Amino acid sequence: MEKQFLEMITMHRASIHKVSRLYRDSPEDREDLFQEIVLQLWQSFPKFEGKSKQSTWVYKIALNTAMACYRKKSIILSFTEQLPDKEDSNIDGEDREREEQLFKILKTLNEADRALLALYFEDFDYREMAEITGLSENHIAVKMGRIRSKLKKTLNPAK
Repeated sequence: MEKQFLEMITMHRASIHKVSRLYRDSPEDREDLFQEIVLQLWQSFPKFEGKSKQSTWVYKIALNTAMACYRKKSIILSFTEQLPDKEDSNIDGEDREREEQLFKILKTLNEADRALLALYFEDFDYREMAEITGLSENHIAVKMGRIRSKLKKTLNPAK
């Protein structure tokens, strides 16, 4: 079971890092959140029945953990297994700067909107997003439209 779990973490670590980055600012806090998400995944792993895609299940737990930790602002860690290295990044300086600006803008959104955007960036369709968040597909479509409008205003304030 441990081998399967570590393979799953390796497969989805970039997604977990993205969620951590959306909800934490400092590298240390991101790593703490990453570990808390992994802990929650480990505790839930025996209950995973495969009724949904593994990526959907991982994202649901990651987002729920990130939002819960974001609210309580403190994380208790007790997971000591050997984890994969931090997210590999081959981004050059200019792209890294644009990425930092994007994350700064995304952090101005409320946590629910950030969660939807994280799912959108990972190419989840509205049906999968509804399964993860518990919202209806129609509600997600409306919220995504509002988020896009909000981001356009933030990116182009003169228009």
